[in-house]
Amino acid sequence: MTESFADLLNESFQSTNLQPGTLLKATVVDITPEYVIVNAGLKSESRIPVVEFRGRNNEVDVAVGDTVDVILETVENGAGETQLSREKAKRIETWKLIEKAFETGEKLLGTVVEHVRGGFTVEINKVRAFLPGSQVDLKPIRDPSAIVGKEFEFKVIKIDKKQNNIVVSRRAVIVDESGAERQALLSALQEGDIVTGSVKNLTDYGAFIDLGGVDGLLHITDMSWKRIRHPSELLKIGDEISVKVLKFDRDKNRVSLGYKQLSDDPWRDIARRYPTNTRLFGKVTNITEYGCFVEIEPGIEGLVHMSEMDWTNKNIHPAKLVSVGQEVEVMVLEIDEERRRISLGMKQCKQNPWQEFATTHTKDSHITGKIKSITDFGIFIGLPGDIDGLVHLSDISWTEAGDKAIRNFKKGQEVEAVILAIDPERERISLGIKQLERDIYSDFIEQHPKGFVVSGKVTEVTQKSATIDLGNGLIGRVKAQDVSREHVKDVTQLLKVGDDIEAKVLGIDKKSRCINLSIKELQPELGAEAPATTQLGDLLKEQIQKED
Repeated sequence: MTESFADLLNESFQSTNLQPGTLLKATVVDITPEYVIVNAGLKSESRIPVVEFRGRNNEVDVAVGDTVDVILETVENGAGETQLSREKAKRIETWKLIEKAFETGEKLLGTVVEHVRGGFTVEINKVRAFLPGSQVDLKPIRDPSAIVGKEFEFKVIKIDKKQNNIVVSRRAVIVDESGAERQALLSALQEGDIVTGSVKNLTDYGAFIDLGGVDGLLHITDMSWKRIRHPSELLKIGDEISVKVLKFDRDKNRVSLGYKQLSDDPWRDIARRYPTNTRLFGKVTNITEYGCFVEIEPGIEGLVHMSEMDWTNKNIHPAKLVSVGQEVEVMVLEIDEERRRISLGMKQCKQNPWQEFATTHTKDSHITGKIKSITDFGIFIGLPGDIDGLVHLSDISWTEAGDKAIRNFKKGQEVEAVILAIDPERERISLGIKQLERDIYSDFIEQHPKGFVVSGKVTEVTQKSATIDLGNGLIGRVKAQDVSREHVKDVTQLLKVGDDIEAKVLGIDKKSRCINLSIKELQPELGAEAPATTQLGDLLKEQIQKED
């Protein structure tokens, strides 16, 4: 009995032992907007969603008559249809392709689809893999979103089919490609070459430049002719710049680069451009404890020492006089081209208050000002131009000692003084308060020259001298050797407080402000007879008789 076609077909199905997951060959028989109709040699044709046949450009990648691999999902569903999957078949094909690439080291094309924790998700023919952040590039990626959606070549560096885990690397591809370039670059690189590279990394001491597989160091001192605090002031990671090869150590593959060397050295002929005493404007770039730096042209900075910043404010911090970024006028004081140093001055661009004072005031003229400070050696008085004049202790009073007379003054008090001397070069002005009045001692000497006989009263007696009150605040002194023509060991034996005496003027002791007197000059020479007209004469006569 001849077997029916249906029986033969069922027998065929049983012989092939169709199970879900079986890989089948199917022929495309029709393509609709929603489905692709295929014939896998089963009881009926199957419909597969057209989306499973769309390729990289979202276009259907099959045509009627093409043979494709499909996976059997169910022999018959609830509607009596056999369900096939092109997507799963593609995944099996892709996994085989990935496994082969892992074994052989071949590169695969994939698309970065999203940024995830620790890296990125890459899609390779609908199969997802993980791209660690460290495997994206040779240098860190500053903007992760910049590579999302882009297609790159990758190498498979790890695979675990059971865990459905694939790890890929773009860095490995770059390293392979740069290897040949690196060797070519190293063999051709010469000192003095100008090359182009990208900023790979920034440090406190410089920047690393990727020259195409070879990293070179651009030290901070070779970045700019002017002073910079950090490389980030000029560069940022990813910048493309041209640099000059300053030094190349082939044994250690170390490359030293320069950026400022691409422009002319601004220090060349600096002394010709800025002769001494040239006045110009510049910008404050840095402030230190000892002064400030002023940029007078790009790459040229000079130091204004704190002593050259202001005529009067010499002991305050420079930050109280200027600020970073401020434009100031300066004068060139000195240039040292070999050491690349310029000394500048700010105060020289202003009127010298000491010189100005000297032109508007004269010696012996009177001036008024407030006491700014009182020291152990005198009084400082504020003068026009924010300068000070000094009244020395010896110029406070004619009659009192300086250390006593100074107690009559206090800070902030307004006083009048006489200008004694003006020295603009040494920035000194000497003043006197006592000079406002006549010197009673000088007047006394004028009226009572040497040898003039005066009278007074003894106010104090010691073994070596006697103090005499001459009236009007004048003090005289008789030393032991001037009491008598006879040798006197102890003045207290001859004079006592309250005695009235006469004596001749010898002169004035400028240091002690005292008039030197002599009693013996009124006595006759030894052996001569002359009446003693004073009480002192009687005492001397009596003393001589006792000694005889």
